[in-house]
Amino acid sequence: MYLFYIEYENIFWFLILNIILAIILIILARLLGSQYLTTEKLSAYECGFEPFRTARIKFNVSFAIIAILFLIFDLEIIFLIPWVLNIIEIGFLGFLMVYIFLFLLIIGFIFELLRNILDWEKDFV
Repeated sequence: MYLFYIEYENIFWFLILNIILAIILIILARLLGSQYLTTEKLSAYECGFEPFRTARIKFNVSFAIIAILFLIFDLEIIFLIPWVLNIIEIGFLGFLMVYIFLFLLIIGFIFELLRNILDWEKDFV
């Protein structure tokens, strides 16, 4: 039973160190950071919305579409990493399945390009 705990001892100390480091960084940010609201902090950032307004405002659907596309292509990378690491063991069938998966993603990307979804000037219907 003792050998079981030895295997996970490094993970335990890694987590403890990260928790301590996070607490130290939060305390330092509180102590050293500026707590005053300035015009720079209240200005619109990247998305173009004025901060500290009501949450019930209309926004362009393109933000949601780009977020969904970002998630799709992030998930693609998450699926491809184990495939690359185990490419020798999966054989030809696994190799073929990943290429079918990539083909479907490319078809989806072509569909996006044909519909001009990535065009920011156009409103989506």
